Amino acid sequence: MHIEPGLVDGTKIVLSYATAAASLGYAAKLSLDMVRKEGVAALLLRSLFTIALVFCFFEVLPHHPVGVSEVHLILGTTLLLLFGAAPAAIGLAGGLLVQGLFFAPFDLPQYGMNVTTLLVPLFATAALARRVIPANVAYVDLRYGQALKLSVAYQGGIVLWVGFWALYGGGLEVSNLASIGSFGVAYMSVVLAEPLIDLAVLAVAKTLHRLKGTLVVEPRLHNAA
Repeated sequence: MHIEPGLVDGTKIVLSYATAAASLGYAAKLSLDMVRKEGVAALLLRSLFTIALVFCFFEVLPHHPVGVSEVHLILGTTLLLLFGAAPAAIGLAGGLLVQGLFFAPFDLPQYGMNVTTLLVPLFATAALARRVIPANVAYVDLRYGQALKLSVAYQGGIVLWVGFWALYGGGLEVSNLASIGSFGVAYMSVVLAEPLIDLAVLAVAKTLHRLKGTLVVEPRLHNAA
């Protein structure tokens, strides 16, 4: 989902600063809400885990350039279910920043677009989770259909944002539209894999009873709301 350098440039890139500021501001609000509920230690510990994981997702897992961007296995819903919305948001923003600072400085000008593309779908997916997962169901007991809905929401949101930035920067030229289409088709294939990964990770988490009630994971992971 990395926006290609030069796709949005000049004065147009200012919009990405505004969307990133709004996204990071909402992430800060979620973080404050979590601190009030669970404490600073829980936020910091889970955020460190998510930053490290996101960095690995970007640098270690396979990723391929397709069309206007790259196809990554980001596992945003996995982070959301294991660690909660605030740590997941910090992890996505932080992991992306670490990668840019130390391994891909050419991506830093696009940081605002990329962080918006990652965070806004995450927030939408968190809202959807509250609707599709009954209050009496712990995350470790999710069914495939529920996990699929979350994955479609997150990955679909990423495709929509990448498409928006590509249209915003490159216009309606046929070549640009074809690149957006090829990226969208390739990226949505991740939807087939992510729910299975989510369920596999949740199945492992269900067996790790020592994690229940600790600062390491989201309380909803093992408990009903």
